[in-house]
Amino acid sequence: MIYGSITHDYNGRKIKGKKAKGVVYGKYTPPPFKPISSTASPSFADIRLAEARQYRSVDVKASDGICAKPDKKEYTGTLVKGISTMHKSNAVPIINEQEAKEHASMRR
Repeated sequence: MIYGSITHDYNGRKIKGKKAKGVVYGKYTPPPFKPISSTASPSFADIRLAEARQYRSVDVKASDGICAKPDKKEYTGTLVKGISTMHKSNAVPIINEQEAKEHASMRR
């Protein structure tokens, strides 16, 4: 019995795809130019001007604080007592004194 593949020959090499014969694509010819009549519809510029009149932009000033630096974030709670560094600058919150002693006695 002979086993075979459609995409590979009997040596295992891939077979190139068959190309279509004859003219596949014709030469592109653009459609003839037809100017738009101004009486049929308003021009693009007229539409954009109407939108500009209808929807005005917001007046933005630099003093309004839009690009101002945000306030510094600061923890104001009572649960976390401090921050410890365990390994390779990994910051870990310390909740009580026992945890602080454990982190201080740890070795790599």
